[in-house]
Amino acid sequence: MLKMFRYLKDSWMSILAIILLLAGQAVCDLSLPDYTSSIVNVGISQGGIEIATYDAIRESEMQKILLFVSEEEKNTILSNYTLLEKNSLESKTYEKKVKKYPILETENVYEKKKISEQENQKLAQIFELPSLIISSLRSEGEEADAMRASILGNITSDTDVFSVLPSMPKEAIDQIVQKSMEKINQMPESIVTSGAIGLVKQEYQTIGMNTGKIQTEYIIVSGAKMLGIALLSMIMTILVGLLGARLSAKLARRLRKLVFEKVVSFSSTEMKQFGTSSLITRTTNDIQQLQMVLVMLLRTVFYAPIIGIGGVIKSLNANSSMAWIIAVAVMSILSLVIVLFAIVMPKFKIVQKLVDKLNLVTREILTGLPVIRAFHNEAHEEKRFDKANKDLTKVSLFVGRTMSFMMPAMTFIMNTVALVILWKGAYSIDAGSMQVGDMMAFIQYTMQIIMAFLMISMISIMLPRASVSAKRIDEVIQMDLVIQDPETEEPLDPNKKGIIEFKNVSFRYPDAKEDVITDITFTAKPGMTTAFIGSTGSGKSTLINLIPRFYDVTEGSISIDGVDIRAINTHTLREKIGYVPQKGILFSGTIASNIGYGKENITKEELKEAADIAQASEFINNLEETYEAPISQGGTNVSGGQKQRLSIARAIAKKPDIYIFDDSFSALDFKTDAALRTALKKITKEATVLIVAQRISTIMHAEQIVVLQEGKIVGIGTHEELMKTCKVYQEIALSQLSKEELENA
Repeated sequence: MLKMFRYLKDSWMSILAIILLLAGQAVCDLSLPDYTSSIVNVGISQGGIEIATYDAIRESEMQKILLFVSEEEKNTILSNYTLLEKNSLESKTYEKKVKKYPILETENVYEKKKISEQENQKLAQIFELPSLIISSLRSEGEEADAMRASILGNITSDTDVFSVLPSMPKEAIDQIVQKSMEKINQMPESIVTSGAIGLVKQEYQTIGMNTGKIQTEYIIVSGAKMLGIALLSMIMTILVGLLGARLSAKLARRLRKLVFEKVVSFSSTEMKQFGTSSLITRTTNDIQQLQMVLVMLLRTVFYAPIIGIGGVIKSLNANSSMAWIIAVAVMSILSLVIVLFAIVMPKFKIVQKLVDKLNLVTREILTGLPVIRAFHNEAHEEKRFDKANKDLTKVSLFVGRTMSFMMPAMTFIMNTVALVILWKGAYSIDAGSMQVGDMMAFIQYTMQIIMAFLMISMISIMLPRASVSAKRIDEVIQMDLVIQDPETEEPLDPNKKGIIEFKNVSFRYPDAKEDVITDITFTAKPGMTTAFIGSTGSGKSTLINLIPRFYDVTEGSISIDGVDIRAINTHTLREKIGYVPQKGILFSGTIASNIGYGKENITKEELKEAADIAQASEFINNLEETYEAPISQGGTNVSGGQKQRLSIARAIAKKPDIYIFDDSFSALDFKTDAALRTALKKITKEATVLIVAQRISTIMHAEQIVVLQEGKIVGIGTHEELMKTCKVYQEIALSQLSKEELENA
């Protein structure tokens, strides 16, 4: 699988952009639970007041606070506040401040200066203790009464305790502070903060500030920030999706190109090794699997770890006492994934092989449909297809059903974890060690952690199948070709142009035990026709296929223009050859595009000339669109004879040095065959012509006839010579023509 990433080297900028976008998205997603917690804790529970510092406080109330702080803390407080006295303020400023602080009409107010966040936090720590002491002295209950009694002593209880405190010795007040400190240290931090903020809220109400507006503004601002972060995260998600889709599509395009280019360069040996159906599957289904996984991989492999690790850190900061819940959840998910992985992994390798098998059966049936219908064997082929289909369906269903446990199990784990957090959080909230917003944030962080592991789990399930596909694709791309071009091409000898020479050539198919042809030696020269005849299986087509290097010889050598064909580039070699295969093959397009397939920028005159020689003009001109008439895939809309004549015209239009006709006249009637050979003779006076044929009438006028039997040459010469010297040739000739016909010929 990792090998496939080497084809993304030129896309590193896009990958870097995806990583940065995913990191940004993860940061945004991780920050959202904090805002949820703040809205609940601060916006709702604390009325929008974040920390226990006073934006404004009455002078009388400030004096009470200053009683319970050290001299240093007193200086810190006063340096950060400005005293607003109505008698010392300008009229405009006074009106503005009274509107903001209505109590200013009757009492002086301290207003906080613009200070940094760090200084604000320092003030909050200073204010917490005195605020709680003041709150305790004002509260009802036995503990508060005892505290007030210790301060008032013999003074009547109706006396205001705060009128007595300023006259008390510093040591007595320090003692009150010390006792209060001991009690506060035993209290949860959230209760201490809430108590201090509660006093701040009361002070705001006394001053006449709009506490409802403070709360609303805080919730709206926090909500707006959440919305902005969510929108930013959405934009990043869209950009990641766009870049990921383009990157995966680019990889798929490149792999299809590489696979196709490699397959085109395959010899018949490699084609047989892989099989056509398997190569189609590898080029389509396997590459599609990789494309799908790459999109998931790019999104998951960077995003999930960031969100998972970040979620763990954030949740532990929120409440470390519930860390065991996350550990249990993660272990449950990993156990589930490992079990499913162990069950499903072996099946993924089987699935791709079964897809190959289904493609093979489908291709065979569709290709051989006329034969199947002719033998009325549809029922048998339906059973064969049904078996391949059922085998694939069975394995796919097993994989699908096994994987269907994933989401319900994950949902069950997530809901169970949420319930456990609520159960444990309820006790913590009751004990005052946790706030409601913190519990909500913890649930969100835990869900993010679980989702991160779920994403990693999903990709880990998809990876095995993609890995199999990647291996199959890489097998094609890295396949060592049997037919290799030489590092240095030898120049052709112009004095030996068109001469083909076989020297002691033997050949056997890969993995075969015996040679198909043995010790073949002959020479074919320009201006003459060399024909090959023999019984079925004698090696005629095999011998012909060695010339364009569809296979390489096992022993001996074949030379063209005085050079061994293995020392010539295949492009140069095949450029010299006009090849007409045993089975006429046409491509979807038009008649003109098929005839001109071997020659670029072919003229209309050249098209017509080739069609005339191939005896195809008559049926072409009878068509409404003539040369622009459409040809369907495989040439299924023309007859066998028409297909063969168009294949011959294609070779003629190329005007090569060497013509190879591999039993290419079999579908032609005798009249057309004779007319075609007569016309062909005129344009091949300087070319070398090789003909494989079954009919004596097709080759009897050839200048050289090679007779093959069981892969060996048993006769070579003209028709007249072979009729006298070669028994095998005599038997073939007499089996097709009478003595009188042979004598007249």
